[in-house]
Amino acid sequence: MASAQIQVLLEEPKQADSEKRTLEFLNARYRSLQDFADQAELAHPRPCSHSDVAAQLAQSRQALDVLVAQTREDAAAHLHTAQELSLLRHSLSDELAYFSEQLLSSLAVSDGKVTLLEDLEALHRNVKELESVKSYVQVIQHALKLSEYETLQRFVAAVRNACVKVEDVAGQQQLHILHFLEHIRDKTWQDIKAVLAATLLAAAEKLHWPTPVDYLAASPADRVAFESAFLNLLKMQTIGKKLHAGVKGKGVEKEGLYPVQALVQPVSLRFKYHFEGTRQTNRLDKPEWYFTHILNVSHEHRRFMEGVVQALLSGTEYKQMNAWREFTLLLLPLLERKLKRTVPSLLSHPPVLAHTIYESLAFDSALREDNFDINGTSAERDAADGESKPNGWEGISDVILGRKEWFETWLEGEREFAIDQYMNIISAPDAWLIANDYGADEDDVVSDPELKPTNSARRVKALVEQVTDRYSPLPQFAHRTRFLISVQLPILESYHARISSSLDAFETLSSSFMRAVPGALGAVTDSAGRSADPKHMTSGVEGVQRLVKALVSAKFIAAACEAWGEELFFLELWAEINRRASLRSRAQAAAALPDPKGGEDAPEGTIFEELVTQYGTLAERAEDMTVQSVCSEIEAGLRAHFSGSSSTRDDISLAASLLGPVALLSSQLTFLQSSLPRAMVTTLYRRMATRLSAHILSRQFQYRGRGRLSPQDGKAILAETELWVETCQVALAGSERPRVEAPWRRLLQASRLVGVDGNKWQRVVDSTFGVTEDSDWEAVMLDTVGCAELDRDEVGQILRTRWDCDR
Repeated sequence: MASAQIQVLLEEPKQADSEKRTLEFLNARYRSLQDFADQAELAHPRPCSHSDVAAQLAQSRQALDVLVAQTREDAAAHLHTAQELSLLRHSLSDELAYFSEQLLSSLAVSDGKVTLLEDLEALHRNVKELESVKSYVQVIQHALKLSEYETLQRFVAAVRNACVKVEDVAGQQQLHILHFLEHIRDKTWQDIKAVLAATLLAAAEKLHWPTPVDYLAASPADRVAFESAFLNLLKMQTIGKKLHAGVKGKGVEKEGLYPVQALVQPVSLRFKYHFEGTRQTNRLDKPEWYFTHILNVSHEHRRFMEGVVQALLSGTEYKQMNAWREFTLLLLPLLERKLKRTVPSLLSHPPVLAHTIYESLAFDSALREDNFDINGTSAERDAADGESKPNGWEGISDVILGRKEWFETWLEGEREFAIDQYMNIISAPDAWLIANDYGADEDDVVSDPELKPTNSARRVKALVEQVTDRYSPLPQFAHRTRFLISVQLPILESYHARISSSLDAFETLSSSFMRAVPGALGAVTDSAGRSADPKHMTSGVEGVQRLVKALVSAKFIAAACEAWGEELFFLELWAEINRRASLRSRAQAAAALPDPKGGEDAPEGTIFEELVTQYGTLAERAEDMTVQSVCSEIEAGLRAHFSGSSSTRDDISLAASLLGPVALLSSQLTFLQSSLPRAMVTTLYRRMATRLSAHILSRQFQYRGRGRLSPQDGKAILAETELWVETCQVALAGSERPRVEAPWRRLLQASRLVGVDGNKWQRVVDSTFGVTEDSDWEAVMLDTVGCAELDRDEVGQILRTRWDCDR
């Protein structure tokens, strides 16, 4: 029952409500009088006692109280039940959320805890793995129980085939159990071989191995024991060759001849004792010690290998093997292991690294000189099987040079060392002094014995040759090309740039007289270290001396480059660069190298052809500037002479204004004669004399700008011209006069023409301006003046400079 109903029942009865309900009852029951007639009995009141009603009321109230009490008990019970159900609902909700989280992946959970589902999956995987491990262990257990090697090998082969099928189906990588089984197989074979090797070493110790063996001095029993143990190992190798013929994967037959390998073991122990321990012989800066040790071992036992061991091999299937080469080949891994361990610590010490590489190259060279090669060794067989490079022995140096980072470190160290040496050369106080004490016997490369280079040129040449000597033993042409491009060419290019900048500085000084450009052959200071006049630095003998320094430096390096290009080393390198595309691409990127054409045919030119051209062009520029400097200065000195008085002189005398230019030419030629080879002096002299002769001829006769000459003036001009020739003759001591006169002949002819008089003068005038044939005219010229360098029109123009010429 609802609480509202209970509340209504507990209220006291209301009279108004009773009357209202009574009225409503009567109205509904009795709607007309007829209804009252039908119910006459209602007119009589019923007897009703108050006590009865009171009793009913009491009963009703008692029943009501019981109902209320019961209702309250039921309500409390329901409330308690509702509270318990609410708590249970919250508990179930929490458990439901917990189990929901447990089913989520650990990747979606922030705390990273493993979920129940994942835990179950992991356990399931572990069970499967344990089942696989169990199978693996059973396989391994079976392999370890096998005592016969051939049976073990068949078992490993069967497992390999099974693994291949699994890989084909599952597409997985090779199973690790296969590697383990192969290791067991190989280890078993090594253990079997070690037993026989121990027997051989025991017999060899009686022969005093590993010291040099005097086989004939050993007892017959010791020799028989040694030979028997040696041949037993060879038989085992033969058996192994058959057993492993069809074995795939890492083989066990790539170790050389078993008996020789066993003999190397004591040598290896000694090597480790001396060069891999804490003894004083183990020094990083003394790689020549362990290289020499291996060389000595190879040499000491060569007689024993070629005599005794080779005889033992001759009766077996290994008779084609060279015992000494095989023995030396098996010694090389000792050096390889040593280098691989030590070189990483040498990368930060370029000098020690370079020394180690040079010693390794020297070691390779020494072995090759002893006729060592892989022919007749196990390495040759491996090369034929594709297990190694088929190009022959790469050398022990390939352990270092074959590693790109190690080679790059060495190359950079060599480059920095060469650049430092170059900077010291060109920065030396005597760098640009001409080496007067230089002789042809000091160097056979430069063909001209009279060419005296500057100290810097001679030292740069020596530096380049030193670099060549350092990398010429490299076996790989790619490494040689890198050295050439990275180390040698930058030195030659830098020296070319330095000489070129010196000539630029000279031109700047001689043209503007304002300042010196850094890099000139000489500083712009005098002998006392004070600032010098730029004009003084570019004039006179001192100015030409600076140009001569550039000239002889460029000529000397050009001659050296030309001679280097003809050497066999560089001819082979250039041919290989042209043949290989990879090397051609490197050469094409180097501006100092010619453009390689490619192809198998012998290339045209040499590897230094481009540098020869560049230095030749630089030398030509220096020659041009030398001629320009000397001639310009003499021509400037002649201005005063040509602008002097032209009055007629009674006697022949030399003008004082001419002495300066003549003396300057004499000093310049004397200096050139003492500093340059005869051929170069001759070339420069011809150019200078030809220019000066043309200049004087032009000013004296063609563009005089003054009055006409008298016979006395003509004789004076002739005397001046002869003075020029005689000055050159004296300056060029030892030269023949006709050769000295050759550049002056046009001027001499003109001077002699204006200097003739009397009948000769009239004869020259008549033949020149008359109708005389050209051949007859030339005969008159030769008879009168001794030469016929000028044509007829030029002679007529010169004759008209005389006032007594009426034509």
